[in-house]
Amino acid sequence: MSTVQISASDVNKLRQQTGAGMMDCKKALTESNGDFEAAIDYLRKKGAKVAASRQDRESNEGVVIAKTTADGKRGVIVEVNCETDFVAKNADFIAFANSIADLAVEKNPATLEELTALELSGAKISDLILDQTGKIGEKIGVSKYEVVSGEKVIAYIHGNYRLGVLVALSADAEGAEEAGKDVAMQIAAMNPVALDKSDVDSRTIERELEIAKEQIRAEGKPEEMVEKIAQGKLNKFYKDSTLLNQEFVKDSSKNVAQFLNSVAKDLTATGFKRVQLGA
Repeated sequence: MSTVQISASDVNKLRQQTGAGMMDCKKALTESNGDFEAAIDYLRKKGAKVAASRQDRESNEGVVIAKTTADGKRGVIVEVNCETDFVAKNADFIAFANSIADLAVEKNPATLEELTALELSGAKISDLILDQTGKIGEKIGVSKYEVVSGEKVIAYIHGNYRLGVLVALSADAEGAEEAGKDVAMQIAAMNPVALDKSDVDSRTIERELEIAKEQIRAEGKPEEMVEKIAQGKLNKFYKDSTLLNQEFVKDSSKNVAQFLNSVAKDLTATGFKRVQLGA
């Protein structure tokens, strides 16, 4: 039996993350010795309906900027954080974040550290961040930097700079720009974990299979059927959670791969990044 004390605030935090009942959350935390990830898995194994988000809802404020190069071959996403929504909506703060993204597009730094070491208007971005902190009176920082390259890269910003998406397509074909925007909106809405089945990491696959098997056993299915049913659940996971296999939100008769192929023969997505503020 666990000796870890589970507080009411811990129970409420798990409930906020998962949407599961209070008693279920308390039992899950008790059984998991207070480990939130393990508690979420416990709830899923017991068949509880768990919200997709596994992150704390307490997110930093700020903006997410997504931009591409003029030739559309490369795109960047930059997340610049502050402490309050009031500052995040300030025009000067948004302009500062855009200037960092513009520099990233121009200079193509490889890492976040390289980005903040670049000079903007004669000063390092890291120093300008300190200046902004002093001027605004809030902690300012650049927390994320992502790059995507491809034959055609489309950038999309959703929800007043709260979420940015880049998607790379295999060709700059006729209709690719509009199709790319549709796929970027799909990524924003459906939050796929990978591009295709082969891109899902082995740890995620093992975790999904384990959870599926526990669910099936809890339903009382014979042991000899467990593996087969679990594989079926894994296939559904691929369909729900990998971009090219997801149902296309604008036309559920096609998946995303089929939609892109209908726009131009052999057109497909070759990569994507999705950055959500504070996630």
